[in-house]
Amino acid sequence: MSFPKNFLWGGATAANQFEGAWDEDGKGASVPDHVRGGTLTRPRQWDKEIQAGVYYPSHEAVDFYHHYKEDIAIYGEMGFKCFRLSINWARIYPNGEDDEPNKKGLEFYHNVFAECRKNGIEPLVTISHYELPWALSVKYNGWTGRGVIDAYVKYATTLFKEYKDEVRYWLTFNEINTGALFYGRIMSLGMQVRDGQTMYENNETPIQINDRFTALHNQFVASAKAVMTGHEINPDFQIGCMIAFVQVYPYTCNPVEIQMVQQIKQINNWFCSDVQILGKYPGYMNRYFHEHNIHFRTEPEDAEILQKGTVDFYSFSYYMSNVFALHPDKETVSGNMSRGMKNPYLKISDWGWQIDPVGLRITLNEIYDRYRIPVMVVENGLGADDERSEDGKFHDTYRISYLRDHIKAMKEAVEDGVDLMGYTMWGCTDLVSASTGEMKKRYGFVYVDKDNDGNGDLHRERKDSFYWYKKVIASNGEALD
Repeated sequence: MSFPKNFLWGGATAANQFEGAWDEDGKGASVPDHVRGGTLTRPRQWDKEIQAGVYYPSHEAVDFYHHYKEDIAIYGEMGFKCFRLSINWARIYPNGEDDEPNKKGLEFYHNVFAECRKNGIEPLVTISHYELPWALSVKYNGWTGRGVIDAYVKYATTLFKEYKDEVRYWLTFNEINTGALFYGRIMSLGMQVRDGQTMYENNETPIQINDRFTALHNQFVASAKAVMTGHEINPDFQIGCMIAFVQVYPYTCNPVEIQMVQQIKQINNWFCSDVQILGKYPGYMNRYFHEHNIHFRTEPEDAEILQKGTVDFYSFSYYMSNVFALHPDKETVSGNMSRGMKNPYLKISDWGWQIDPVGLRITLNEIYDRYRIPVMVVENGLGADDERSEDGKFHDTYRISYLRDHIKAMKEAVEDGVDLMGYTMWGCTDLVSASTGEMKKRYGFVYVDKDNDGNGDLHRERKDSFYWYKKVIASNGEALD
């Protein structure tokens, strides 16, 4: 078996990491605009007031806002069938809940979608990709306040109506399951924290944990309402969830350890998609809330809303796998906002992420066996410190190797019977790293001239992986060498 003829080959980006123009043409500030750059060893820091002379990577990012025609033409040259991007909420509603949308913001995305159409590319739009307007963060403590639900539904409704003839595929939230974990407070849920706090400080009080799960619940309700509204506006819309999936293995065959890993996967990987696809909270989470004394706020009508607003397809990011043990005494590794033990059977990337293409096949089978709805890999890729060779070019053979092995794993999953819709490799053009705020950690087929301090002229150059992926798409995944 081969990939389906209509398989959605492409690439993926996020506005706060890619778009730039953070305060142009009426756009308001969003939460990422208050987060400084960092490195692998120096965590990113949150500022309640934007400081003069401090580098905030999202402010310029790689300036897709002024390079969108060039970038989309490059994707057309590669043969992209699909381009996953996000719309920046504060570009449409600068304060998150303004009376009227920002016309220049609406116009920008009309122009983007027109360029996609010109190049034969189907847009896949993430409605909220870690881009909560700053004003809502301040007013409601992020998603903790129920008022954000109404603001989000109004925003999503505006997008559905404005672009109903230009966009068919939508995702309600990016990696919504990060809200189930402490590091999701800032990035995913936009909650207010201590001024100067770094991204991954784990210092939650019981009240803050309750607030975090209240915020996550509000995202579930907002997603369900948006799905119902979207289907009313255009029944042909396909609206999906998006999960950060990290495959997890037990270190031994100890049944207690296997059960521990099962629970980790339930909370980290399955919980949020169970709600968004099956329409209700799973029993294992009810037990978890009880045993951890977690109490979050809901409304009586929420259960019916969750049941009615289930998504049409499952999408996810996959970069790596982890190993967990009852008594960890081995070397640890981390990646994609998760940490576990080093797997002796796997290689690791420059940033310590374990490379596990077989894990992608396992993951695809697990997802499809659980839900039996179409599946899409919307993030996958290798962050690396690409260096220019003596001939002046970027010979990123290591990226080609990584992608080749993961595409082979996807093909095996298709042969296993998984209904796989498409594949959008992450960071198709170099962009700012969400976890570290670096430019040095590059993912793209296309190099952007910019460094970790924001220096560079932003010109684009094609890497070797560009030409390789072009052949992959032209052959529908058959030409992988």
